[in-house]
Amino acid sequence: MDTLINVSQFLLSLSLLIVLHEMGHFLPARWFKTRVEKFYLFFDFAPFNALWKTRVGDTEYGIGWLPLGGYVKIAGMVDESMDTEALKQPPQPWEFRSKPAWQRLIIMLGGVTVNFLLGFFIFGMMLWAYGEEYIPTRSAKDGLAFDSLMLNQGFRDGDLIVRVGDKPFDRIDEGAFLEALILDEAGAVTVRRNGTDTMLRLSSETAQSIAQSGRGRTALFTPRMPFYVESVAAGKPAEKAGLLAGDRIIFLNESPTPYYDQFVRLAQTFKGQAITLGVQRGADTLPLPLTLSPEGQIGVYARQKGLFEVERKTYSLAEALPGGVQRGMAFLNTQIKAFGMMITAKLNPNENLGSLISISKLYGTTWDWERFWSLTASLSILLAFMNLLPIPALDGGYVVFLLWEVFTGRKVSDTVMEKAVTAGFFLLLALMIYAFGLDLWRHVFQQFF
Repeated sequence: MDTLINVSQFLLSLSLLIVLHEMGHFLPARWFKTRVEKFYLFFDFAPFNALWKTRVGDTEYGIGWLPLGGYVKIAGMVDESMDTEALKQPPQPWEFRSKPAWQRLIIMLGGVTVNFLLGFFIFGMMLWAYGEEYIPTRSAKDGLAFDSLMLNQGFRDGDLIVRVGDKPFDRIDEGAFLEALILDEAGAVTVRRNGTDTMLRLSSETAQSIAQSGRGRTALFTPRMPFYVESVAAGKPAEKAGLLAGDRIIFLNESPTPYYDQFVRLAQTFKGQAITLGVQRGADTLPLPLTLSPEGQIGVYARQKGLFEVERKTYSLAEALPGGVQRGMAFLNTQIKAFGMMITAKLNPNENLGSLISISKLYGTTWDWERFWSLTASLSILLAFMNLLPIPALDGGYVVFLLWEVFTGRKVSDTVMEKAVTAGFFLLLALMIYAFGLDLWRHVFQQFF
């Protein structure tokens, strides 16, 4: 069931983005009286047929079997379909190649324009509907709990990050931390330790190791919190020992564990062993003996809500729309920086490239509309950016050729276009296979080695 929910969210988001992107090509083509032969969600490559198709006028509409994208086939256009027979015939008035360069440019830019506008619009509507919720740094009165990677870089549990580079860190936001550390190349992090500000200097290699610490890891840091029991799982050691919701765990054997992170770390050293918990229940402190699971767990859910001040900024519609553009542009800027750093080898592509497998896992196994729309908006902008790359077979490749024609007055020949698109198609196919292989290694094979 969890997998079904995950896949359903991903396919719904992907379908929405593909249909609207292709509509961005389809509508200008029709406005300029250019014939569109096919409009497909997903690909219908051989050897399998389309899952569904119908013809309306000159256009065949369908759903393919391979959910890696979609396409519109525009008459008289050199594209990845490799159908060049029609190009050997004299140009017809309804064909793409017969239209003025400025019309062809609008048709090619239609898809990315729709994706940019859609991403900005969704972000804006999210700000209007949900506002912006965050935990201010000042509310983590006991500091932060760090994972082992951060501890190895000099951070200590209880530290509070107050500045990354020269930017104040006023929200507990791992994404903002990584962006400042990796993309802005901030070389220092200031933490408040025992009431004193201490600067930790991090090399670029250290910053990359933090960014590339592996997919599916725990959070780099979380607000440090006392260990209150929210609920007890049936049949687990905690239930058998008599632990109740509302209890606070303060000892493991004779070692104080006032914070959740302390308990989890210490419990890992007693996997499968008999221990004694010190439990505060009301005004009483009770010793409760139990045996930890082989994974070092007791079988409870820790309370998180209500322990920290949470702020939510609300937006009017007039504020939300420009706010959505700002959020979308900030996301785009981050992607451009990351892409540039991969090209210059400042970020390892093997650690940062992913296929549809990695993207689908972001949606989670519970249906969360706020997360769904946030990911959809982000993917819409990412799709627009990737399609604008000057690679033949992508929209950006066609745009480069059309701009050449607009500024020089000389049209690139169909033969050159055909060879460029073919090369671009196989380059993209190779990149997709490579990214897919990386994901198979991360999510399937790595667990066996």
